[in-house]
Amino acid sequence: MRPVLLILLSISVVFPAIAGDQPRDYMRHYVVSGTFEDVRDDVELAITGRGIKINNVAHIGKMLARTGKDLGGAKEVFTEAQAFEFCSATVSRATMEADPHNIVFCPYVIAVYALPNESNKVHIAFRRPLFVGTAASKASLEAVDKLLADIVSEVAN
Repeated sequence: MRPVLLILLSISVVFPAIAGDQPRDYMRHYVVSGTFEDVRDDVELAITGRGIKINNVAHIGKMLARTGKDLGGAKEVFTEAQAFEFCSATVSRATMEADPHNIVFCPYVIAVYALPNESNKVHIAFRRPLFVGTAASKASLEAVDKLLADIVSEVAN
């Protein structure tokens, strides 16, 4: 089972655009085997285990299911979907000390979701920050990207 997981992980990291037409440099996307609940709990533990407080859990899948009928949407987009919103005091401080306008990159979000017709597969994804500004700003935003990648890699591996 572990080799299959590593292959799926490698494919989604090395070739993130395989599933679509556009390159996905703006995000990192991983696919892992397991139940939604287990993977969601693992992501939560990977965040809080670093001493980071989760500010909000967005229940995106439930919202879409609840509002779909009213909006004329018949398609089931997710079987489950949640997004964790959080900031790291140390990483965020460094980012905003480098450039106060970097506030727009906080909070960070990691999404966990399962798609219809994909039994025992769970997706984990996060939006990457833009590496902009001075050298100090770019370095601090790379630290944000690394933090998010480390959290997700801990769960995916």
